[in-house]
Parts: sequence; structure tokens; C-alpha cells
Amino acid sequence: MALSGMRGLSVFISEIRNCQNKEQERLRVDKELGHIRTRFKNEKGLTPYDKKKYVWKMLYIFMLGYDVDFGHMEAVSLISAPKYPEKQVGYLVTSCLLNENHDFLRLAINTVRNDIIGRNETFQCLALTLVGNIGGREFAESLAPDVQKLLISSSCRPLVRKKAALCLLRLFRKNPDVVNVDGWSDRMTQLLDERNLGVLTSSMSLFVALVSNNHEAYWSCLPKCVKVLERLAKNQDIPQEYTYYGIPSPWLQVKTMRALQYFPTVEDPNTRRSLFDVLQRILMGTDVVKNVNKNNASHAVLFEALALVMHLDAEKEMMSQCVALLGKFIAVREPNIRYLGLENMTRMLMVTDVQDIIKGHQAQIITSLKDPDISIRRRALDLLYGMCDVSNAKDIVEELLQYLGTADFTMREELALKAAILAEKFAPDLSWYVDVILQLIDKAGDFVSDDIWFRVVQFVTNNEDLQPYAALKAREYLDKPAIHETMVKVSAYLLGEYSHLLARRPGCSPKEIFGIIHEKLPTVSTPTVSILLSTYAKILMHSQPPDPELQKSIWAIFSKYETCIDVEIQQRAVEYIALSRKGAALMDILAEMPKFPERESSLIKKAEDTEGDTAELSAIKLRAQQASSALVVTDHRAANDPPQVGQLSMVKIPSINNMENNYGDQEATRANGIFGEGESQPHPPTNGHAPNAEILGDLLSPLAIEGPPSVSGNGILSEDDALALAPVGDQENAVKPMGDIAERFHALCLKDSGVLYEDPYVQIGIKAEWRAHQGRIVLFLGNKTTSSLDAVQVAILPPFHLKLELSSVPEIIPPRAQVQCPLEVVNLRASRDVAVLDLSYKFGTKLVDNKLRLPAVLNKFFQPIPVSAEEFFPQWRSLAAPPLKLQEVVRGVRPMSLGDMASLLNSWRLIVCPGLDPNPSNLVATTTFYSETTQAMLCLVRIETDPADRTQLRMTVASGDPTLTFELKEFIKEQLISIPTASRPAVTQQPQLTTPPSSASDPGALLAGLL
Repeated sequence: MALSGMRGLSVFISEIRNCQNKEQERLRVDKELGHIRTRFKNEKGLTPYDKKKYVWKMLYIFMLGYDVDFGHMEAVSLISAPKYPEKQVGYLVTSCLLNENHDFLRLAINTVRNDIIGRNETFQCLALTLVGNIGGREFAESLAPDVQKLLISSSCRPLVRKKAALCLLRLFRKNPDVVNVDGWSDRMTQLLDERNLGVLTSSMSLFVALVSNNHEAYWSCLPKCVKVLERLAKNQDIPQEYTYYGIPSPWLQVKTMRALQYFPTVEDPNTRRSLFDVLQRILMGTDVVKNVNKNNASHAVLFEALALVMHLDAEKEMMSQCVALLGKFIAVREPNIRYLGLENMTRMLMVTDVQDIIKGHQAQIITSLKDPDISIRRRALDLLYGMCDVSNAKDIVEELLQYLGTADFTMREELALKAAILAEKFAPDLSWYVDVILQLIDKAGDFVSDDIWFRVVQFVTNNEDLQPYAALKAREYLDKPAIHETMVKVSAYLLGEYSHLLARRPGCSPKEIFGIIHEKLPTVSTPTVSILLSTYAKILMHSQPPDPELQKSIWAIFSKYETCIDVEIQQRAVEYIALSRKGAALMDILAEMPKFPERESSLIKKAEDTEGDTAELSAIKLRAQQASSALVVTDHRAANDPPQVGQLSMVKIPSINNMENNYGDQEATRANGIFGEGESQPHPPTNGHAPNAEILGDLLSPLAIEGPPSVSGNGILSEDDALALAPVGDQENAVKPMGDIAERFHALCLKDSGVLYEDPYVQIGIKAEWRAHQGRIVLFLGNKTTSSLDAVQVAILPPFHLKLELSSVPEIIPPRAQVQCPLEVVNLRASRDVAVLDLSYKFGTKLVDNKLRLPAVLNKFFQPIPVSAEEFFPQWRSLAAPPLKLQEVVRGVRPMSLGDMASLLNSWRLIVCPGLDPNPSNLVATTTFYSETTQAMLCLVRIETDPADRTQLRMTVASGDPTLTFELKEFIKEQLISIPTASRPAVTQQPQLTTPPSSASDPGALLAGLL
């Protein structure tokens, strides 16, 4: 950009660079835009030099990110200028400021065409560059023939032809009809004979677009492409400027091989032999070196060559060579190369002849499954999944099961789903398959979809020899102290149907089986209660004649649930207690389930449907698709419907495509425990008090207030002004605060007294008291100087959810004096927005204005009340789905021990309830929230940590109010992520006034009444 001689433009750029902040820059830009607008209105007085200068300024302002909504006509008019400097500015600024649909561009089509067909090569290049950047359909229809003439002209310099090729590519993409297929086959053949590599590279880009649209018309160009590759591979007649780290034009090599992949095959034997010779040279000549740039270029060529080898279905020897080369790549330290090696090896699986060779790298692929980079782990998982067959299924599935225990939350569901599919497809025997699925449920119950355990039940039901073994394994898992609810479901079903086959084994009598299953009843969700009731009926049926004590216990349970509010449970209880009185006839009524009809597994069908994109085969994503849809419970008997107990009521459990209680978060995770029901993806509440994600006040970030607020007589900002609060950056005052304002605020969020703000002249202390939905904050304003503070003004900018009333504040604070300002607070509803204290005063000639967040935050309206298991679980189960129960995986958490996290929750007025969750890695906490508009609301929180990775956890929050649930979840999340010192406030000293060292008085006594 030649700016010499434009002193005004240089001065403007210097002034912009010297601006101290964004506001000064904006004011200077606005001033300049106003000046330019004025000058453009008086166009008669503008010289070409002035117009050029102002258009340059417009471009510079546009590049700074400001909107330039005028002057477009002046920029376009410069295109028709006779001199190069003005024409250059016109073309450049037009291509930057306008897009292809702008009306002003139509005015320039004729001028652009005149420059293209003219004899001035410089003007031709400017015009072709403009069209290549922003040309649309109108340009394509008007200019395509002229651009084509330039491209095939023998009299044009290579520079012009190169730009013409790229310009024609743009026009072809906008309107493919501008290139006549019949006439362009021979012309492309001639262009591919071009010796100038610049023109050839541009022409190859055009050729790739043409052949992707219709390869049949360009068969004659295929040998030419091979000739180009031969020339590059042998480094024949390649200028030095087109050699990149010793590699002849890697960009042209990649484009050429990509073009060849659009042809279905290479039929001519000589051409095919020449092509494979080139590919062999590329495969043999590529290795990993220390230079990153050379690696990137050589590997781009190599991986395109691999894609071409697979496309052409090369001989097995070359395929084996490709696999061996990829095997070297997946073993190097550079993660990008490992990733590409795994990805391309997965593509090689489509070639049947090399699958056995790929198996030779199984150990290294399994090692990649434990790589620190999750992208590499995913590619390794996809590759293991694709290469699995009967010969190696046992080893691969066992590795996946072993890895499942340490895998991060984001991969566990995909791991579980793929392990289940592989176990079903390649199981050497059905007992091994049952072992695998039960291990999956035990290690990752939350990540095992219902389809998986439905399928196990179908296999067991249809194979009599498998039934005793499956029942015995289910009995063994029930002995564990903490098992997932899915394990309770499958174990209860199997033992209900087949526990009588274990009657002679120790610990397997009907009474013992009933006892160990019944222990799980208080902790399961409503659908599982239905299954357990059916299991009890089956146990009673198999124990005919019944044990009186066992019969009495089961009848007591049925009687209890005869009045259950859930219709399904109530119906089962009523029917079972009536049937159980029929004596021996119960054996016929509750006979064993018949065999299921043999149908294809829905899991395997899904796997086959998505075989082209194995990376997308994830149950996490299948569940995520359900998050926004209605929760539906199916009641039909399909291939993977839930197994039924007896021939009575249908157990309403959804299939994977109709889930009642599933996680919507794609990264949803949960450690094994007793909380069996799933929760969908959290959505912000949609009721009248729903917080807007755009304007939610961030409890942990500074607030900004632009412009002077209008304050009512009681010192409270009006609602309209309060809503106008915007997030702000640093406040510029001549007087700098002492200490970290943010740390002081965070400390006061956890305690009720301390110093909120301090500078050399004033100190603001706080003492607060909170009861239910009301609070009282006393502000202590202390003058630290020997002079008075004048023009003191205090205003409160309240958020919508708080009602605040501030007492009057004196305009003058005498020397060394302290004033108290009570502030009454009433909480109307749940929100994380914070009130802002706007304090301004004058000390001498200095005017100080500070806006400080007040610690009237969400947790101040909590009252920690411990609850028992009998109180907790009914409430937890009743809040079964969003928006009353929300769940989210939180990453980037400050690592801490479980004890520290419990202390942190207690500091937020949430009380940790030990013993509610048998998993020692989980925490359960409760609190009660108070507001004026609602009754006291119990809040339930469950935090599941990953012992292997303390930087992530999964949090589930439930309450009877959607807004409260969302706000509490976000509050805890922000505290865990955004405040690394939240549990250890930096400001712990008692508030006291300080004075310069020269003062002999004791200012600390001024705040003696603060605490």
C-alpha cells in the first residue's frame, strides 16, 4: 500500500495508534468519519487526490473493525479513474467494503470488463483480482467469455493467465453454466501441458472444480495429470521458487492427486503403471524429520497419496507398504502425525486385504488409547472398533473394559456402546457376552443405554443353558455395596425369572434373594420400582408352597404400594396381591417369559447405518438428540423393548430412541452410585423470571455502568436504569484502590463482615445479617484523612430480583469520622445478578467515583438444613427431569480433595449430607432457599468427582423452581471455575482505618463498632 505523500492519512494513522484506550479511538474515528462524510457531500471541491486519501482512510477504519456505511459510491467510482494510483485504490477498497450482492457493483461491471479486455496488464490484474474475490452471478454471465480468452491466450503473460484461471474458478462456482463442458475438455488438456508452475497450479485448481462436477467429460486430461505428477516427483524443470523445503510444489501435487480421485479408475495400463511408480516414490521418500514445516508439506502429499492408493485399489504389496508406513507414524512423539496416522489407518480398513496387516499394530493402537490428547484417543477407539473381528474381539473388548475405568467422562459412553456392540457381534460364547455387559453396567452404568441390558435379557431368555449362569452372576453383583440402578434392573429381572435355578446354592434361597433385592428398593426410581414389584411376585411364585414369613413381607410391600400415586406401580401392586392369593394357580399365571422372536439387534443396526462415520457412533450424541424433544414412554413390544415379568402389565421403559430420563449433555457423566435416574440436558428456565443468557449478571466479574445513573430520592436506581447495566472493564480514577477489590468481594460472599473497599482517603466496611429472605447490611464509610470529604453521594443500582432501601447518606464526612448507612434487602426471587454500590466523593480537587459490587448474593438467602435419607430420596425422585433437575459436566475445576470441596460447599451455606451416596467419590448437599414470592424451597445437589481427574466433575442440581435450579447450578459452577481462591479468601483482616505513617493518631478505633 503506497501511502507516500499522503501526509493526512499518515497523521490519522499515527493519531489512532496513540489513542490511550478504545473510547478515545472511537471518538477519533467518529470525528474522521464525520469529516469524510462532509467532504463527500461537497463532491465538486474534491480532487482525485482527496478522494483517494479519504477512501484510504475509510478502508483503514473498516480494517479496525468499525462499520463504514457510506462512501461506497466514491470507492466504486475510482475504478474508472484513468491513472493507476486512483484505480488501485478503487479496486482494493471496493473488494474489501462490498460483497457480491451489493447494488453498487452493477455500476462497475462495464468498467471492469473494459479493463479485462484492454491491453494494460496491470489494469487486467486489478480487474481479475476484484472479480476473483467478490464476483457473483451477474459478473459470471457478463465476464466469463472474456476471462476464458485471457486464460487460453498465448500472448498474455503468465501473471495475467494465473489470475484469469482463479477468476474463472470463482465464476464457475457461482454459475457452472458459464463453462461449456464440450469445448473445455481440449482446452484443459492444453492448460495441463503448461510449463509455468504458477499458471499450472491455478489451472489445476480450476480443473479440480470442473472434474468434481462432471468427470466424464475430462477423461482425456487424466494422462496429463499423471505427467504432471511424474514431472514433480522427478523434480524435472522445477524452478527454485516453487520448491518448498526441497519438495517440488507440494500444493500442486496435492491438487493433482485430489483431481485423480474423482475418476473411478485408471484404465490405460501404461498410465496406471506410471501413476503407481510416482505413488511408490512418494511412499518411499516420506519420513518424519525435525523440521515442522517440511513435515507438514511432505505429509500433506503423503496422505493425499494414501487416499489415492486406496481409491485406485492398488496391489496388496503397495497397500501393505502403506500400512507399514502408517504404523511408523502412530509410534512417533509428534501428536499431529500420530493423529493423521490413526485416521488414515482407519480409512485403510475399507480395503479388505490389509486388515490382517493392521492387526499387527494392535498393541501400538491400544497404547494410543491412553494418549493425553483426547483427539488421538478417539481416533484410536474408532480404529480398534473398526479392526475388531472374531480373532481379536476378546482382547480388544477386555482392553476397552480396562480402559473404561480410567477414561475421562467424555468418552465413557462411546466406549461402553462400542464395547457392547463388539461383544454382541463377535462373542466366542454367550457366557462371555453376559460377563462383558454386566462389567459394562458395573463400571459405567450411567453410560449404558437401556437397549444394551434389554438385549442381554433377550439372549438369556432365548438360551436355557445360559439362564443359571446369568442368574448367578446377577446375584454376585447384588452383593456389592454400591451398584448402579441399571444393574439393579437387570439383576432383579434375571433373578425374578431364574433364581429358582440357584435354589441349591448357598445364599440363593428365595428369602435371601428377596432380602438382597429389597435392600435396593428405597434408592431406585419409579420405573425400577415397577420391575422390583414384578420380581417379588415371581419370587413368591417360585417359592410355592410359600414361606409364610416371605409371603407376609412381600404382601406388606404390595399393600404399601396399593395407594401409590404412580398408576403403573399401583396397578401392579393391586394385581399382584390379588394373584398371589390364588395359591398353586400362580405358577401358571406367572409362568416364565416365552422366547423373544429373533430379530436384528438395534445396536448393530445403528452401527451399520453409521459405518461410514464411525467417529459419530456415540450413544452420547444419540441421547443429546433427545434433550430437546418431549419425554415419551413407549408401551409396545419391539425387538428391544423391555423384558416383561409374567403376562400382566407392561413395564414401561423406553428404548434408546424414546428415553424418559436421559442425559442431554453430550459430555454427560456419572460415577457409579445409587442415583439411578438420568437427567436431561439443562436448559435455562423459560418462565417469566427466566434469566437471559445475554444479560445475566456475572457474580464473579466486574460490572460496568456507562453514563450517570438517575437516582431516586431513596438512593435506589430506577428499574430501567438498573436494567441498562452493562459489563464493564477497569474503572479509571486518579485515586487507585488499596488491595484487590475482587478478592475483598469474594471474601464477603462467604462471610458477613469485612472491608469492601479502601483507598488513601476512604474505607468502606460492611457488616451484614441475613434471615430467610431478608437481610440488613450496614455500610461503614470512614474518612481516613484530616480533611473532610465533600459531595459524598451513595446510590444503589439494584438488580431485578432484589428490593433495596438505603437510608440517607450525609454529603460531608468530617475528618477522621465514620458514618453508618443501613441498607435493607429483600429477596424476591432466585438470581445471580448483584447489586452495585455507586460511591462518589470529592477530596480537595480530586473527584473519586467507584462502582462496587455488594455481596447480597444468592447464597446469602440459603439456610443449611440437614435432611435424612427418608426425606431426601422421595424429593430427589419426584424432581425427575428438567427444568426442575439439571445436570452438567464442569471442567477446569480447581483440583481439591473431597474434604476441601465439602468445606467449600459448607462455606456457600450448603450442608453436606454424608452417607446418602455410597460412592465415596461423590458428595450430596442440601440447603433451603428463601424468597418473598415463593415458599421455602429445598435444594438438592449431587457432585460426582473423578478420582483420576480432579479438574472435572459432574453436578446435578434439583429444586421445585426451574429458575432456582438453573441459578444454583450456574452459581456453583462459577464458584468452582472462576474463583480459584474462593475457599481461601485473601482478605481476612478485621476492617480498620489506616493512616499515612506520619499520623500519630489511632484511626483503627473509628471502626470499632463494625464487628
